Amino acid sequence: MANIKSQIKRNRQNEAARQRNKAVRSELKTRIKRAEEATGDDAADLIRLAIRRIDQAASKGVLHRNTAARQTSRLAKRLTEI
Repeated sequence: MANIKSQIKRNRQNEAARQRNKAVRSELKTRIKRAEEATGDDAADLIRLAIRRIDQAASKGVLHRNTAARQTSRLAKRLTEI
């Protein structure tokens, strides 16, 4: 445990950010999974929503931009196959 006041605060901030990022990543995994499993009319909507969430996560710094681009590309490819 840190003794320095600024480091104690930094630890608190890091933990809060970790929890936020964990929630975002969990939601992303769920949305991507549902988009990949979807069939029919709702598939296009689910894929678009997943792509939107991926882009948001990348802009917030939760995902690396190349990772987001790769995932978006995979989903977009699937969207054209439908």
